Amino acid sequence: MKKVITLVVFAAAMTLTAQAQGIKFGVKGGLNITKMSFSKDIVSSDNKTGFFVGPTLKISLPMGFGADIAALYDERSADVTGVSSNTGATSSTATTETIKQKTLQIPVNLRYNIGLSSMAGIYLAAGPQFGFPVADKVVDTKVGEYRLKDANLSINFGAGLTLMGHLEVGFTYNLAAGKSGEFKDWNDVDTHNNAWQISAAYFF
Repeated sequence: MKKVITLVVFAAAMTLTAQAQGIKFGVKGGLNITKMSFSKDIVSSDNKTGFFVGPTLKISLPMGFGADIAALYDERSADVTGVSSNTGATSSTATTETIKQKTLQIPVNLRYNIGLSSMAGIYLAAGPQFGFPVADKVVDTKVGEYRLKDANLSINFGAGLTLMGHLEVGFTYNLAAGKSGEFKDWNDVDTHNNAWQISAAYFF
């Protein structure tokens, strides 16, 4: 139900704002470099890459301010290794497995734009991002049962370059605002899924 309500709100926002001045519709995509952190040292992970793609809206306001909102299919993964609870270090027999997470991510960012010329500019952006699973929330692995939350909140901090009024290239850090999921078979270890993101967007 939460996903349906969010999608309806997003569609309504697109419909209402598309008629206003300073609105551009586009497509955005890019790469995630995901880092899982854990509430206990009996599990560890290595960074892995993923991707995201979807429609986006950019709203321009006076004095260089603005906003953007998107609906992105987001796929992240991490190599997760079970770690000895006694030593806190990976043993030679520890199990490692790749966990994939497929979600709908809805970032809502405030922006400040600085024009360098008529053809280029830079922007700073920050704001909340809301995520919802689009595949199975529970993943059975050799490391243990991983359960993704029904909804999660993260915060974006980013900057980028605008070119020719249509193309944007950006760099963002996506910081989990709460736990993203948990391993039930490892004494309820909570996970926080943070990511560095490199993106490109084209606005029509």
